[in-house]
Amino acid sequence: MITQKLFQSANGGTAFHPILMQLAAHIYGKTYTEFMTDYRILVDSNMKCLELFKHDAVSVISDPYRETSAFGAKIIFDGNNSPRAERLVENMQDVESLQIPNPYNCERTLDRIKGVEYYRELLGKDFPVIGWIEGPLAEACDLGGVTEILMQLMMEPEMVTLLMAKCVEMGKSFAKAQIDAGCNIMGIGDAICSQLSDDMYAEYVLPFHQDLIEYIHSLGCAVKLHICGNITHLMPHLAKTGADIIDLDWMVDMEEARKVTGEETWLCGNIDPVSVVQDGSKERIREAYSELRSKKIGEKFIFMAGCEITPFTPIEHVQEMRKVSRN
Repeated sequence: MITQKLFQSANGGTAFHPILMQLAAHIYGKTYTEFMTDYRILVDSNMKCLELFKHDAVSVISDPYRETSAFGAKIIFDGNNSPRAERLVENMQDVESLQIPNPYNCERTLDRIKGVEYYRELLGKDFPVIGWIEGPLAEACDLGGVTEILMQLMMEPEMVTLLMAKCVEMGKSFAKAQIDAGCNIMGIGDAICSQLSDDMYAEYVLPFHQDLIEYIHSLGCAVKLHICGNITHLMPHLAKTGADIIDLDWMVDMEEARKVTGEETWLCGNIDPVSVVQDGSKERIREAYSELRSKKIGEKFIFMAGCEITPFTPIEHVQEMRKVSRN
């Protein structure tokens, strides 16, 4: 399997892949806005982190609004704060008139594609480079607002289903563009799914995830599914998505997740990024890693925090994560 080959670079230990966005920008001396809006800064920031942390994969993950911008929404950036998007979709008429953009013709999606190409120039053809797209429900919420879309999913499911279908088509074309540029793992971020019941996820989102992942696999690319938050109730369904890698946040018991997914899925996670990685100590990180490895989680395991490494995390704490993963 492609992920087995990609993560054989872990030097006999456990593969290590932290999610680096705001911390990477901070280390490189740039604002988060600069990191999100210039692929050269994003890649150079991550290359600096690669020197410091020697992790086993890099990524073009930055923010959730690449496709949102391509669809036509206005994105508001604010220095080191998270960006926000102005609502573009309010009703069925808006959804029906929504045109699926070409990722090569839109500034923010093209910037990410160029980021993948730049990584390949610097790292050669084999190093794991993770592309990134938004999942169907996450992108629907980016376009229509979280509260509004979740309410409409209950009251006007036909509207949200059509919107998600268009988001999947955009996701496919954006994924293909990044794969053509050189990424060999595709990340799918769909964090809002953690707020759904298991029945709602199975009915409305799972078929879209399966379709999207099957398409990406047909292009010869592995898939990493990222739904942060407590997704314990969704695990039986997530095991059916076909994802090669499933990220698990710190609230999820990894041993229980392994029982559900079986031995073939790579599980990625999952120590607390704030209380352990940011605010803890090297000793606490070692303890947390030891606790993880004492569980029956199998060998297909990638070590990271449950979600993004915060910008306030001491560099030596991330370096300690790398160190313990090699023991």
